[in-house]
Amino acid sequence: MSILVPLLLLFLALAGAPLFTVIAASAMWGFWQTDVDLQTMAISIYQIAEMPVLIAIPLFTFAGYLLGESKAPQRLVRITDAFLGWMPGGLAIVALAACALFTAFTGASGVTIVALGALLVPALQKAGYKESFNLGLVTTSGSLGLLFAPSLPLILYGVVAQQMALDTPVSIDDLFLAGLLPGLLMLFALSLYSAWQSRGIERDHHPFDKAEACAAIKDSAWEIPLPFVVLGGIYSGFFAVSEAAALTAFYVLIVSVVIRREISLTRLPLVMRDSMKLVGAILLILAVSMASTNYMIDAGIPEQIFAFIQQHVSDSFTFLLLLTIFLLILGMMLDIFSAIVIMIPIILPIAIEYGIHPIHLGILFLANMQLGYFTPPVGMNLFIASFRFNKPVMTLYRATIPFFFILLACVLIITYWPGLSLALL
Repeated sequence: MSILVPLLLLFLALAGAPLFTVIAASAMWGFWQTDVDLQTMAISIYQIAEMPVLIAIPLFTFAGYLLGESKAPQRLVRITDAFLGWMPGGLAIVALAACALFTAFTGASGVTIVALGALLVPALQKAGYKESFNLGLVTTSGSLGLLFAPSLPLILYGVVAQQMALDTPVSIDDLFLAGLLPGLLMLFALSLYSAWQSRGIERDHHPFDKAEACAAIKDSAWEIPLPFVVLGGIYSGFFAVSEAAALTAFYVLIVSVVIRREISLTRLPLVMRDSMKLVGAILLILAVSMASTNYMIDAGIPEQIFAFIQQHVSDSFTFLLLLTIFLLILGMMLDIFSAIVIMIPIILPIAIEYGIHPIHLGILFLANMQLGYFTPPVGMNLFIASFRFNKPVMTLYRATIPFFFILLACVLIITYWPGLSLALL
């Protein structure tokens, strides 16, 4: 019987049962097996509701959806083109920067591909870039912003890690700082490749135009202060992450609905509904996963897994290599939010035993998951881009291969050079 239940749960997960029901059922089975009152489930869920920082998730998500539904993507492309388009490979670098910034605020790479793809792919094609490069660039850069504040995966990792009562505290402010240099490394590597691909293309950049730069600033006057006020306020200690999220949501709502009027009052409830559907899925999985985490900690499962791994892996170098392979596979199979709440409670205690800093683990975890989004054969972004650009998925496989290996090299640097993540702390 004890073997049949886990096998049944695995079968239900593979058959498409909602993920939160499988996690909840596994936690309840574990508690029942150890004669623990099932009211523990309700207590664990209530602990999540008590976390002040949790309010940041729905607020940042709502702000991101508002930005996606407005004309902010077009203004973002215009202002980045005005200031970066003069470089060799300028338009491609504009695409990278715009996608990274947009993903940082929306928290969803698929939204970036849909929102910016229609602008960037035709522009790159017109500039003379090859189709395979254009498709690969947009598909890849759709997930680049996951390491930049106020990325939702960074916040969610911090929420999960804080629930585990670690000896080393995991601050969301520290995670925001830790993601900066690794994220810039990825952007820089892809920018160099883009500049190299632009050789022989005369129309890929233009001289710096002061008048256009001023016009772009004026056009984006309401969006420009947002990252400076939000991130500056967090890093200066003027307000907390949850307060920054409230300010962001309120500011974007007023600008999009009242001032610019790009989202009508009749359309606003639809945007709210779509954003809260994502939030509901995240919070539901997070709640039951915390109950599952409490069971695993009480049962000593991470220690048992560590003891098993230690028999075969004696050093952190090999552990990190195996973890990288595992996370690439995981990134193909699970969305990043589910992967964080399911796997971090298992991986984090084991990584700490190998001497890996929890902040560093968070950054390398997200960097690997970011890469998994477009890792063949089933990376999520490959299929989103295939649908968005009406191209066979095999075409996307070939288009993303150069970008995959460049970012894989970056991921390995991030993984084996912890100082890159921890330097700003």
